[in-house]
Amino acid sequence: MEFWFIFLSLFICFVLKLLLNLILDKKYNKREHKLPLPLPLPPGPFTFPIIGKFFWQRKSFSDLEPILRELHTKYGPIVSLPIGSQRAIFIRTHDLAHEALVKKGTIFTSRPPVMGAGRLENRFNISSSGYGPVWRLLRRNLTSEMLHPSRLKSYSRARKWVLQVLTTKLKAESQSGKAIPMMDHIQYAMFSLLVFMCFGKKLEEKEVREIKTVQSTFFQNSSRFDTLDFLPWLARILFRKLWNELLEILHKQENLFIPLIRAREERRKNANSKLEEDFVNSYVDTLLDLNLPEDGRKLNEAEMVSLCSEFLTGGTDTTSTALQWILANLVKHQHIQSKLVAEIEGVVGSGEKINEEDLQKMPYLKAVVLEGLRRHPPAHFLLPHAVTEDTTLNGYLIPKNATTVNVTLAEISRDPDAWEDPMEFRPERFLSRIVQGEEVIDIIGKKEIKMMPFGAGRRICPALGLALLHLGYFVANLVRDFEWKPRDGDDIDLSEEQKFTFVMKNPLHALIYSRIR
Repeated sequence: MEFWFIFLSLFICFVLKLLLNLILDKKYNKREHKLPLPLPLPPGPFTFPIIGKFFWQRKSFSDLEPILRELHTKYGPIVSLPIGSQRAIFIRTHDLAHEALVKKGTIFTSRPPVMGAGRLENRFNISSSGYGPVWRLLRRNLTSEMLHPSRLKSYSRARKWVLQVLTTKLKAESQSGKAIPMMDHIQYAMFSLLVFMCFGKKLEEKEVREIKTVQSTFFQNSSRFDTLDFLPWLARILFRKLWNELLEILHKQENLFIPLIRAREERRKNANSKLEEDFVNSYVDTLLDLNLPEDGRKLNEAEMVSLCSEFLTGGTDTTSTALQWILANLVKHQHIQSKLVAEIEGVVGSGEKINEEDLQKMPYLKAVVLEGLRRHPPAHFLLPHAVTEDTTLNGYLIPKNATTVNVTLAEISRDPDAWEDPMEFRPERFLSRIVQGEEVIDIIGKKEIKMMPFGAGRRICPALGLALLHLGYFVANLVRDFEWKPRDGDDIDLSEEQKFTFVMKNPLHALIYSRIR
């Protein structure tokens, strides 16, 4: 009886919350906007006011993809759905994405409120923080202190170290003559590199894997923890076991991160204790130097743990997933692998060391990396955006504080109106966009957008330079050092499934043979 009373109370609270949201939506539609004309919201399917919002809220983005394709066919390049307390807007064409994120980038720069387990952490990060002085400070710090091309060069020794660890492991396993499962090796290598960049220290494999495990555990279970976000005070009573599970994971994360943060802080105080690796500023170093604009205080340890967690996850899973997809296509398409090897040897010679400066002389390598990102984007949607003021897009109203704006990246990058044979892996499609030494890169549409070389970034995606550098560096070295072959009878299945990123449903297993005798 007690359980049903609590369940009924929870349901009534849920209905009242949605009714309140509906009333607020109506008030919003009636109030005077800054825009001169009453414009309609982007179109979408009819849904019942309360039931519809609950129905769409239960859908993941992966579930929504086939539904959105039909909606875009019916309503056009911009559609909306009532998801939870806000209206979610979805953009499907390059032109509208470019208008929103580039031409109106300062307006679309905000983020919607943090939901789910992220809000329950009671901490903050860059990817989900609202636009404001704190967000600007954290983003500027990340962009200028970690992702700027001059900063990326300072980690070249760390990349060489990680590459050596990876190739040593691959050589040892290749001696068995069996196909090697690649994803664990790739993830460990990328994670080791990001751990070094984050904490400024080469950790032992056991320590790296402990951090990797706690990070993976949290994000693999984040959808389960989202249950706790609805009426948290009551959910923590009804789902106490789940709440304790979340607290245990966060506690483990702090136990691993805080000693590393404190050790870095102590080394900064004692100049005589500096080691060779300390000559490179770590992400933690930059966080220790920050003063928050609101009250001038320093970041506390919990806030730094949250930012470090975001740094590790954002730079590891997306890059390692993209690297596996690229290698899988090189195994599947041997002629592309051969052409890439010929270019690399033409630049550095057979068996010679590849310096990062050499990557700029390899246009086909750049084309292979870009085609991998176009054909297999690790995320099918960009992180949700929100607007800082009422604005318009394609003749529709995009209201402040009432919508999230989502770009369907995978649909745009596979649009047959923008790409010839979009489902084929064809790096040559990018070679025609390399003009007079400048990279002309656009992985989501027809328009040519001039970009800087490997290691350089962009205004709307400052981490792009880091991703391109890491992908180019590791692809070039792994293909130059090893010949990659499929297992007998293995045609390389390129089917995908969603985890934290969109990964290979059947992970890559490859036979590798050393090219260096």
